[in-house]
Amino acid sequence: MKKVIASVLSLAMVAALATGCTPSGETTATTSGGSDGPAPTETGDQPTDTTATEKRTMTFGTGSEKINLWSFTDEIPKMVGQYVKQKPEFGDKYTVECTIIATDGGAYQTALDNALVAGGDTAPDMYAAEAAFILKYSQGDMAKFASTYKDLGIDVDAKIKEADIAKYTIEVGSRNGDLVALGYQATGCAMIYNAEVAKDAFGTDKPEDIEKIVGAGSGNWDKFFEAAATLKSKGYAAVSGAGDIWNACEKSADKAWIVDGQLNIDPKREKYLDIAKSLKDNGWSNDTNAWSEGWYADMKGEGTQKVFAFFGPAWLINYVMIGNSGGSKVGEGTFGQWRVCAPPVGFFWGGTWVLANKDTSKKEGVAELIEWITLDSSDTGLQYLWANGSVDWDNDPSTATAKDTVASATVMAKSDGKLDFCGGQNVFPAFIAGNSYASAKAMTQYDETINGYWTDAAAQYAEGNVDRDGAIEQFKTNVQDNLSF
Repeated sequence: MKKVIASVLSLAMVAALATGCTPSGETTATTSGGSDGPAPTETGDQPTDTTATEKRTMTFGTGSEKINLWSFTDEIPKMVGQYVKQKPEFGDKYTVECTIIATDGGAYQTALDNALVAGGDTAPDMYAAEAAFILKYSQGDMAKFASTYKDLGIDVDAKIKEADIAKYTIEVGSRNGDLVALGYQATGCAMIYNAEVAKDAFGTDKPEDIEKIVGAGSGNWDKFFEAAATLKSKGYAAVSGAGDIWNACEKSADKAWIVDGQLNIDPKREKYLDIAKSLKDNGWSNDTNAWSEGWYADMKGEGTQKVFAFFGPAWLINYVMIGNSGGSKVGEGTFGQWRVCAPPVGFFWGGTWVLANKDTSKKEGVAELIEWITLDSSDTGLQYLWANGSVDWDNDPSTATAKDTVASATVMAKSDGKLDFCGGQNVFPAFIAGNSYASAKAMTQYDETINGYWTDAAAQYAEGNVDRDGAIEQFKTNVQDNLSF
């Protein structure tokens, strides 16, 4: 029996930490990867003082044509390693030099911006951007440097249709109607609920029944909070903390924070004030913050009240909940108690997009890599291998990587999404539904900052430190003082 390991720390995880309620930084260990045949070379420029930025390189292939790839973790570089292993002739033609700079303190963005502006042989031919700052590169201030996928020679329309790519990832990666970036991992979200709690509170734990009880796909929280009252009467919390619902409120908005140069508070985001207050006043949560010890304790079922549900993408299961369930097999902690269904409100959380430099002289090689990573729905494409836990990141045949959700619904529909952690349930159908509900129409490149001001104001209101109007005025003042909107 293979030992199951988490693959590389998901970039969606990194994005979530960057845009979530609290601290940035990794909470689970990464594992190393590589390729058979010639091993990748790796060097590290260690910082010499507290202001220096750590920079690493990984190199795959030995060909005479060089492709510069920039990323903020080693996830995409290791995908290149996987491709070279599968297609050694690519490595015979190209050398892919991967520059890895962490996002800490904006270091990656600063370095990437400088490299794109400078151009020349050291500029990236292809590069990555996460959810926290993708719009800057796909639609915002730095979008002018991105090549359209069509200009790379990719048959975009046919490939998107064939792969059935999640709509939100296309929305994020489109500039004036042309695709310039795509994500490879699906981060559309589902409701991850405790089956034992559901059985006791509602008399059923079947996903199709729970979906009706919580109003899955309804676009509002009405039935979910009716269910919260029932859960409370049985001694359970509906969620661990208000932050678990914020991501849905934020990403389900119809209009962006900035409209025609003016600050705008969408009603669905404004509703979060009332949600946070209701959760606090009614005791419908354990009042935890994401990434805190209390949050992790609730995943183990060891919080003040046992928690019914968490909301998130598959990476929340693979890289957070499994490791904090208190066990590694069914019967230990809450391992095996969880199930997945479509959420009341659709949203996505995190993700990484891949772009190409419009000035690259290696269009053919760059297009080949990008298409394999983001649009190939065959059984040898990255997305199929990842969905089925078949990417050999660590070159150890005795280990298997986590099954993850991918942008292609075609791939997930033909893949094995059964997880022991979820009682053997095939979780992919619920995440396909979650992807279909998710939208990116209300995003701006300022969201990371503005979201922080809003959730701070909501917390102050929920705690009773300010009234509702005061919370809104506090928020507006912060945005005006810091962003001039």
